[in-house]
Amino acid sequence: MTTIHDTARPDAPATPTRRTSLPARSGGHDAHPEQQRTLTRVRREDILRIVGAAVAAVGATAWLFTQVLPIEGGLPFVLIAYGLFLLFFVVLISFDDDRVTITDRVWAVVIHSAALVLLLALAVVVVFTLVRGSDAFLQLNFWTQDLSLAGPLDPLTTGGMLHAALGTLIMIAFALAIAIPLGLLTAVFLAEFPSPFSRVVRTVCEAMTALPSIICGLFIYATYILTFGLDKSGFAASLAITIMILPIIVRSADVVLRLVPQTLKEASLATGASQWRTIWHVVLPTSKSGLMTAIILGTARGIGETSPVLLTAGYTTFINLNPFSGPMVSLPFATFTLVKSPEASQIARGFGAAAVLMVLVFALFLLARILGGKGAGQLSPRGLAQARAASARDAARFARRSADPTVDATAAPAARSDGAPS
Repeated sequence: MTTIHDTARPDAPATPTRRTSLPARSGGHDAHPEQQRTLTRVRREDILRIVGAAVAAVGATAWLFTQVLPIEGGLPFVLIAYGLFLLFFVVLISFDDDRVTITDRVWAVVIHSAALVLLLALAVVVVFTLVRGSDAFLQLNFWTQDLSLAGPLDPLTTGGMLHAALGTLIMIAFALAIAIPLGLLTAVFLAEFPSPFSRVVRTVCEAMTALPSIICGLFIYATYILTFGLDKSGFAASLAITIMILPIIVRSADVVLRLVPQTLKEASLATGASQWRTIWHVVLPTSKSGLMTAIILGTARGIGETSPVLLTAGYTTFINLNPFSGPMVSLPFATFTLVKSPEASQIARGFGAAAVLMVLVFALFLLARILGGKGAGQLSPRGLAQARAASARDAARFARRSADPTVDATAAPAARSDGAPS
């Protein structure tokens, strides 16, 4: 506490004032700032706590199941053990950390546990399918023959899934050929031309994303086959698949296009470019990677459907390369048909067809990733080298122009030496 006297009024009483004192200067606190600890870093203490809590939870759950609780089964054991694991983990953390750190660590464990469960479920499905179908798809004839000469009692060395694989590729190719242009154009309309009508279209697309696949098949069956009197074919199945994947592509592409920074579009328009040129040269290249993801989502949805193919394409054991005439089968429909058979060889062929479908989806996904490339601003080594070479050429041209200002003035008449008017 200090006092201040007013020099203009000597008879005035002294006024006490308060001054702020810095902790580092007063010596009451440490002069070094507090070190911030990164919560996302995994420490050795965290690993020991997780292992200790897991061991204690398993032991306590085993004791409860054998001595206290009249419960049996693997699922109750896992659920109770996981609950006790979280409880023991919180107790171990509370000895050293504060409430914020405890909350962060507990949620991190819960999220990582959910991710682990999903990965385990995916691994179980993939491994189970591959193991059950290995007897069939390890045979060379499985990839080169159809089932026209293979009966239910024939061994796995006869017949294959070539007809179903070709049918799937033909159906999804026609569906994508229709859905990709329509989907991208609709997404551009929704994102770049807002209006009351575009809001209605967006609402309809969002509602159609949850449309059951059997409805799409029934619609094409009632119109294309019954009303117009056309036969079941691969093209009819493609139309049903198109109805399914079109809303997914539109909705996903719309979200991606709306994420393009407005400043990029404003810069393009400021240079005098039209709106369509801005969309073609700025908006679509910037969101190319996201648009490929939207196409992948639609493809993954349509390639694994069975109901539309069952109603519109029929079933055959022969190779049919004509999508407009005759029945055509897909891998999901072949799997559905073969696994219902009581014969072990047919069931193995069905699981083999499911394995081929997974390989086909993975190949299409890899191809889409390669075509989609990297995101905006992320250049490959080749693209980076090309950008550097272009920058070097521009720098050399600017240097020549600065060194000799008459170059541009003399270049134009020299270029018109053929007698054309300048």
